[in-house]
Formats: sequence, C-alpha cells, structure tokens
Amino acid sequence: MKNNTIETLMGAVVLLVAGFFFVFAYQNSGSKVIDSVEYSAAFDRVDGVIVGSDVRMSGVKVGTISALTIDPQTYLAKVSFTVNKNIKLPKDSSAEVVSDGLLGGKYLAIVPGGDETFLAAGNTIIHTQSSVNLEALIGQLIFSQKPKNTPENNDTN
Repeated sequence: MKNNTIETLMGAVVLLVAGFFFVFAYQNSGSKVIDSVEYSAAFDRVDGVIVGSDVRMSGVKVGTISALTIDPQTYLAKVSFTVNKNIKLPKDSSAEVVSDGLLGGKYLAIVPGGDETFLAAGNTIIHTQSSVNLEALIGQLIFSQKPKNTPENNDTN
C-alpha cells in the first residue's frame, strides 16, 4: 500500500513539472494573443515566405502572415496578414518581401506611406514589391560576363 502512495505522489510531481514547462514554453514562444486587424496584398512572387512569417515595420515585428493563396483570375500570390490593431496603416503604404540577411528567412516588410487616411480592416495594400530570386540573380551575373579580349580570341591578322 505504501508503494502505491509513493508512486501516486511521484506521478503528481511529474505532471506538475510538465505543466510548469508547458506554461513556461507558451509564455516565451512569442505567440501571445493580441487584437489584430487583417489586411492582404498581391505579389508576383513570395518565395521563402510561409504562414507564420513575421510582418515587420521599421524592423519591428507588428504582425504575422496568416494565409498564402493564388488568385485564380490574376494568378498572383495573395498574402493575408494580421497587424496589431494599434498600428494604423496609411492608404499609400507598400509591402515588400524582404530577406533577413544573406542566409536568413524572409518576412513581409510594411513601409508606411504619408497619406492622411488609413486602410480599413480587410483592405488590400496596392503597392507591392516581390521577393528577389537570389539564384536567378547569380545566374544572370555569371552568364552576363563577356569574355576578356585575349590574343586567342582576336583573329585580326
């Protein structure tokens, strides 16, 4: 009988410690529930951006990407994202897919405009800049190099 009591107490301690770790991990994960407003933007390319990627303004995280879809009429990538409701976006704001360093992930950068009126919830940001395909740029750089003028290449006798 004494073994059952000790085993029960040890099980309770293990559950208590597991609960503590769960609460600690949740509080430090950055996934706090905040009031937010949803917007969208259409891009030619959104390479490297995934659902859950950051939405940043001036380098500060202000929201997250909530959905990536294809518009069947325009074949553009539609990005739905949420922004903290305390942040008001001017109507002429722009959205860019930006890389977080050379090998870092990508995120959506919001560049606020100067308009006096603000976007309403559910509106679309019109001005966008798609992601830059680094592999295509490197390939273009390599294949755009012209050969040097060497005696072997000059057949002018």
